[in-house]
Amino acid sequence: MRILGIDPGLTRCGVGIVDVSHDRRATLVHVTVIRTPAGEQHENRLLTIGNALDQLLDEFKPARVALERVFADTNVSTVMGTAQVSGIAMLAAARRSLPVAMHTPTEVKAAVTGYGQADKKQVGTMVAKILGLDAIPKPADAADALALAICHAWRTPLGALAGRGTADLHGGAASRDRPTAALTNAQAAWLAAEQAAKAASPERRGLRR
Repeated sequence: MRILGIDPGLTRCGVGIVDVSHDRRATLVHVTVIRTPAGEQHENRLLTIGNALDQLLDEFKPARVALERVFADTNVSTVMGTAQVSGIAMLAAARRSLPVAMHTPTEVKAAVTGYGQADKKQVGTMVAKILGLDAIPKPADAADALALAICHAWRTPLGALAGRGTADLHGGAASRDRPTAALTNAQAAWLAAEQAAKAASPERRGLRR
C-alpha cells in the first residue's frame, strides 16, 4: 500500500510518501516540502499548496492519505493556517475518493519511536532508520510527514493493508482498544507508549513548531 503523509503548514507543508508491504516494511517513495512566502497573499499561498498537492497525488497515486490532527495553540494565526491547509489536503483526497486518516502528534511519536513525548531529533532518527536512509530528512517538516505515513501504516490492520478490511480512519486507523495479542511487536509497543503518554502530555506538545 502507498501512503501519503502530510504535515500541514502554511509556510512549510511537509509531504512524505512511503510504500508499505504486508509485513509492515516501509520504503521511501518521495519526500518534499511545499513552501510559500509569508509576504504573499494568503489565498495565493493556499492555491500554491493545493496545486502542489494535486500534482503529487496525481503523480504518485497513493492509496491513502494521513494528516496530522490539528490542535489549538497560543498562536491563533498559525493554527488557522494549518487548519486551512489540512482542509485543502482533505478536499484533494476526497476528489480522488482516497480515505483520509488523522493522527495526533502523540500517536505519531509513539508509533515510530515507542515514546509519545519523543523530540524531533528522535522522530527524525527513527524515520531514517525505518526507511533505511543515510541521513535524517530535512527540514523537520519532511521527517514529520514521513512519520505520519509510517504511523498510519503501522496502525492499520494487516487485512486493511491487503485490501480486505475497513477502519475508522478519522479516529485513527485501528481501534485503540483491540487486544495486544492481535498486534505486531511494533504496534504493541506503540499502544503501551500511547496509553502512558496520553495521561502525561497535552497534545499541544506535538509535532508542530
